[in-house]
Amino acid sequence: MSFLFKNAGRMFLTLVFLFLYLPMVSVVVFSFNASHLANEWTHFSTAWYAKLLQDDELLDACLTSVQLAFATACCSVVIGAWVGFVLAYYRRFAGSTLISAMVNAPLVLPEVISGISLLLLFVAMEQMFGWPQGRGLATMLIGHTMLCVSYVALTVSARLSSMDASLSEAARDLGATPLRVFFDITLPLILPSLLAGWMLSFTISLDDVIMSAFLSGPETTTLPLVLLSRMRLGMNPEINAMGTLIIGVVSIAVVGNSYYLMKRERAQAQSMRNALRAAPNTTNTGI
Repeated sequence: MSFLFKNAGRMFLTLVFLFLYLPMVSVVVFSFNASHLANEWTHFSTAWYAKLLQDDELLDACLTSVQLAFATACCSVVIGAWVGFVLAYYRRFAGSTLISAMVNAPLVLPEVISGISLLLLFVAMEQMFGWPQGRGLATMLIGHTMLCVSYVALTVSARLSSMDASLSEAARDLGATPLRVFFDITLPLILPSLLAGWMLSFTISLDDVIMSAFLSGPETTTLPLVLLSRMRLGMNPEINAMGTLIIGVVSIAVVGNSYYLMKRERAQAQSMRNALRAAPNTTNTGI
C-alpha cells in the first residue's frame, strides 16, 4: 500500500510539473519555427529572432520593462529591508499594528483596487500640485514599489526573527556601534533574503500587467502590455522568440543566484568547521 501511495505521489508531482513547464517548452520550440502560424510546425529557423531585433516597439518596451523592474527591485529592497528591520526588532511600538496592516495590505487587496486607487491619487495630485504631469515611468515605479515592498519586508522580517540575537548583543557588549553591528553582522546574515527579495521584486515588476495598465502613459509602455495588445490580434511567432529570451535570462539568473547561495552556505559551514577544529579541546585540558 505504501508503495502504491509513493508511486501515486510521484506521478501526481510529475503531472504538475508537466502542466507548469510544457507551455514554456512549447514556446521555446515554436520560436524556432519557420511558419508564420504559431501552432503549425514546418522546419527549423531562427528568422524570428532576426526579425525581433528589428522590431523597435518590442525592443523599446523590453528596455522600459527592464529599467522599471531594476529600479523597482532596488527601491523595494531599500524600503522593505528598513520596514522588515523595524517590524522584527521593535515588535511593539505606537503604530506597529497600523504599519503591519499597511505592509500586508498589498498582499491581500486585489491589484486592480490598488491600481485604481493610485490612479485617482495621481489625478488628484496633478490637479492640486501639477505633479505628476500625466502617467509614465515615475507613476509606474511608485505603483510597482508599493506592490513589491511587502514581499521584501516579510522576507527580511522572517529572516531577522529567526536570527540569533546573541550575535548582535555580543558585538554591542564589545563596544560596536549600532551602525557597525548592522553592517558587520546583521547585513551579511540577511543578505540571502535581500537577494531573494530583489529577484522576486524584479520578476513581479517585469511581468506586471494590471498596475502598469492603470499607471502607464501613451509614451511609456511596458513589454507585457505590448505583448497583450498584440496577442489580441493573434499569436505572433516574434512573441515566442521574445518569450524564449526572457525564459533564458530568468533561468540563468535563478541558477546563478541559487549557486551563489549554495556556495555561500558551504563557505560558512566550512569556516565554522575550521573554527571548531582550531578551538582548544576542553577535555584534554581538564576544564
